[in-house]
Amino acid sequence: MSRGLHLDAYLLAFDTRAQCLQDRTRAGFLLRAAALAELAHRGAVAEDGAGRVRIVSAAATGDHVLDALLAELGDRPRSWKAWIRRSRDDTLEAVEERLAVLGVVTMADRDPYGPVAPQRTVAVDDPREALDLQERVAELVRGGAPVAAAPFTDAVLAALAAHGHLRLVLSRHDRWVHARRIAALTDRLADETPGLARAVSGLNLTMVAAQGGMGGG
Repeated sequence: MSRGLHLDAYLLAFDTRAQCLQDRTRAGFLLRAAALAELAHRGAVAEDGAGRVRIVSAAATGDHVLDALLAELGDRPRSWKAWIRRSRDDTLEAVEERLAVLGVVTMADRDPYGPVAPQRTVAVDDPREALDLQERVAELVRGGAPVAAAPFTDAVLAALAAHGHLRLVLSRHDRWVHARRIAALTDRLADETPGLARAVSGLNLTMVAAQGGMGGG
């Protein structure tokens, strides 16, 4: 059962062989988009007539990652793409802390006398959990089961993996061969939030622009 799109998106982007995220910068974008999709799916946020994000309910969700994002969304109206680009590192670190509390990952303690590291070392306690999720999402894109029958969370994760060029899950060839199926999976998100679906569809270009030309894969 999904713990939430933002938490599952972390496992989706985790390289179990290297015991680290495949691309930490890319993961930040994916997790922001996933957290916004989670809030929208819960009915906490929606989009106004101009395609900007508006809060429907500011009630606490019980997840401090989502609660922090909700508080941030109250700043002022912005587009989905703008919110995906903001505070990505903060959301990524908050997701890691949440997963550590849930016992899904273990975070190494910082050495107060050692060199300053850009981030703490994180290990997934049960690599099979991440691998199973990655395989399930990849099979959803490559397989022939009806898209409408797929769980909403899996459909969104597949859209994020495809449009975010997450090579750990889907190759360039997969994205090309299964383009129509990826579009249909993305439409599942569009049914709830058309603006967010458009932002997810352009996710790789958003990452490239924000990072000044990072590789798309």
